[in-house]
Amino acid sequence: MVGPSRPQFVLFGSSIVQYSFSNGGWGAILADLYSRKADILLRGYAGWNSRRALKVLEQVFPKDATIQPSLVIVYFGGNDSMRPNPLGLGPHVPLSEYVENMRKIATHLQSLSEKTRIIFLSAPPVNEEQIREHLRISGIIGELNRTNKLCKIYSDACLELCREMDIKAVDLFTSIQKRKDWETTCFTDGVHFSSEGSKIVAEEILKVLKEANWESSLQWTSLATEFGEDSPYDPVGIDGKTMNVSEDGVARLMQWGISNGY
Repeated sequence: MVGPSRPQFVLFGSSIVQYSFSNGGWGAILADLYSRKADILLRGYAGWNSRRALKVLEQVFPKDATIQPSLVIVYFGGNDSMRPNPLGLGPHVPLSEYVENMRKIATHLQSLSEKTRIIFLSAPPVNEEQIREHLRISGIIGELNRTNKLCKIYSDACLELCREMDIKAVDLFTSIQKRKDWETTCFTDGVHFSSEGSKIVAEEILKVLKEANWESSLQWTSLATEFGEDSPYDPVGIDGKTMNVSEDGVARLMQWGISNGY
């Protein structure tokens, strides 16, 4: 552990989370924006479903930890929604079980601390044609095991659970499709996000953080900047005066092409 202590934001989920620090990912955007304000911790596991997440939940989020996260962003659902394998193998989880698994995850996270906040991300859409092309190149012929029809069913179920439990949620299935060219710009392989897709994810998360009526705001502008005091060692401007450059969040947003309204 290094100091000083900062708020911890944990990203917990499957490959949408694991890959969120690559290719201009949404996790990288959050880490950049919250630098000197919060530590963004990655707990992403490619290929996982909600059933497998439950098995490690207490290891990833122990109740007796000295420091509990200020925010946990959770994503499971895309793999759960895949068609069932006839041998019972693979990531598919029946819808009713998926909902109960997510309920158990939420309940456990809520028990960590009164100050731990939660955001669930619902299953996003996929580019079915792009998936078919990848399967064709791989020599795999058959019915698609991941479709938009199934993604929407699991997305809707996740959002309904969040309304029931009063948990903040991002409707990725709808948000991604607001962009007219989403199918050709938002994915690298039909499933995982390109930098353009990740930008939408980051914007939606930042919107929730801005609008949430939490006792202690987690919006990036509300958190203290570590060692942000003026110093004679700051860079010197053309007017001969030092410039405190510790607050550069707006520049970070502009770098990522995100509205500074967040």
